[in-house]
Amino acid sequence: MLYFCSNHKKLIMSGKIDYLDLRILQIISNDARIPLSDVANQCGVSRAVVHQRIAKLTEKGTILGSGYHVNPKSIGYFTCTFVGVTLERGSMYNDVVDCLRKIPEIVECHFTTGNYTMMIKLYAYDNEHLMDLLNNKIQQIPGVTSTETLISLQQSISRQLPIVFPKED
Repeated sequence: MLYFCSNHKKLIMSGKIDYLDLRILQIISNDARIPLSDVANQCGVSRAVVHQRIAKLTEKGTILGSGYHVNPKSIGYFTCTFVGVTLERGSMYNDVVDCLRKIPEIVECHFTTGNYTMMIKLYAYDNEHLMDLLNNKIQQIPGVTSTETLISLQQSISRQLPIVFPKED
């Protein structure tokens, strides 16, 4: 599906990304395993051009990675949890993140506005494992003053953002 947006014209005009880059991103974000020759055919360019563009987009940080996503339940992680974390001081964020990185069950961490200093997403085997992570790991980190736990009952949406093309004048 093609989306058009006038706000993205600045991105194109700045030279940071062009229509071909956007088209390549659109195709590979829908199927990361698509052969580059198929991408090239859909874009009307050579495989080498697609390869160079993907390398450039990866180097610039536009493409953050590629690979397989493992279903957490298939490897025993049945509890998906979001934890709002309040810190003593917001300036402690980086030190707390360094400690959180050592907990492999934590898969996301965000510095947030609102009721919490940070929001983390983690997976646990079950509620007992979750309680251990909260009580014996997360809440033991210096600077963490409180946590609030929200257990996900079901993930209904998981998707990539749409690739938006500038409006034609």
